[in-house]
Amino acid sequence: MTDEQFNPQDEEIEIEAIGVEVSCQPIELHKVLKIANAVSGGGEAKHVISEGYVFVNGDVETRKRCKVFDGDLIEFNQEFYLVICDAPVTEPESFDTQPELASSHKPTKTQKKSSANTSAKSKPSKNNKTVSGQKKAKNDKKSPQSDSKSPSGRSAIRFF
Repeated sequence: MTDEQFNPQDEEIEIEAIGVEVSCQPIELHKVLKIANAVSGGGEAKHVISEGYVFVNGDVETRKRCKVFDGDLIEFNQEFYLVICDAPVTEPESFDTQPELASSHKPTKTQKKSSANTSAKSKPSKNNKTVSGQKKAKNDKKSPQSDSKSPSGRSAIRFF
């Protein structure tokens, strides 16, 4: 047989791999190692990945947050792990939710400023009022706090 007829890349190799079932994909490489109990924690996972001890589909991988999909083969410590996921690939929605969160926080900041302005305005008037007037001002102060809620349904934290 000559070298032209035999190509080692065309040869199939059977490998015994441990199946790692994940609930969603893509999943980060360090999470797969933790799910497979190949490492004891996130710090160890980060270390072994950055040192180049982990291979994904035959190539060395040094990124901890490398995205891994269904069918990817991970090699670590002379053991093979096969990622198994029945769910379809989902795109990360972090970019879509961040503008919504930013816009939802802006009105609450203005509400905080307006409530701070009203409480600052009521403080000088408290000095001029009698004791019963101070009680009314405190009662008035509580009602705007209970009304102001963020779109997430949580009320803002008020200290005074």
